[in-house]
Amino acid sequence: MSTELSGSTALVTGGTAGIGRTVALRLAALGAEAVVHGRDAQRGAGVVEDIRAAGGRARFIAADLADPDAVLRLAAEAGEIDILVNNAGIYRFADTPETTTEMFDTHLAVNTLAPLLLVGALAPGMASRGRGAIVNMSTVAATTPARGAGVYGASKAALELLTGVWADEFGPQGVRVNAVRSGPARTPGTVEMGEDILQALGRTTILGRAAEPEEIAEAVVFLISPRSSYITGTVLEARGGELALS
Repeated sequence: MSTELSGSTALVTGGTAGIGRTVALRLAALGAEAVVHGRDAQRGAGVVEDIRAAGGRARFIAADLADPDAVLRLAAEAGEIDILVNNAGIYRFADTPETTTEMFDTHLAVNTLAPLLLVGALAPGMASRGRGAIVNMSTVAATTPARGAGVYGASKAALELLTGVWADEFGPQGVRVNAVRSGPARTPGTVEMGEDILQALGRTTILGRAAEPEEIAEAVVFLISPRSSYITGTVLEARGGELALS
């Protein structure tokens, strides 16, 4: 166990699987108490058990981020938070004619509104204590048009813009706000899409492969740690590189 983040409490949304789970484990290993959010209590208990078995501190809170009232309840139950990782997100793909109002509303609710509500509820407390770090998980689809991913990309593009707004709003009080723009990564959700699709996505990067969750998590942890103390309002690309036009 490290003491780099000792004395701090970190809320990680979508912390029961994939990148979020890895982030929660890493933050706990650095000394933070991990507040793990998710919808599945059994998976949440598993993450908490793994953290405690490694000597860390953790607890689980269940909430449906599509419900604004549940988001505010999550913030209240989490209590004083020093680190917020807005990792939870949904992605459903459809061309514009097939995009429904429900699909649009759900993406904006989970990917954009939930982080906004959490920042609004938790960042003022960080500011009053003079310190805090917020990292928002974004995607290459926020800036690069992807077929069938218009609504998903738009919800993350909005989150990237809000990242800059929040950095300006809370930065003078010692709260840093950044985002990580992830490329294709091997998570339970992407694995369900099929290995062929995951490998095809990986070939769109310079490195020619999808990232492992640990590789994206390290970018998140860097932006949280004191090692990035002069970085705020930025979007760190962890996308495996962008191929040159041929």
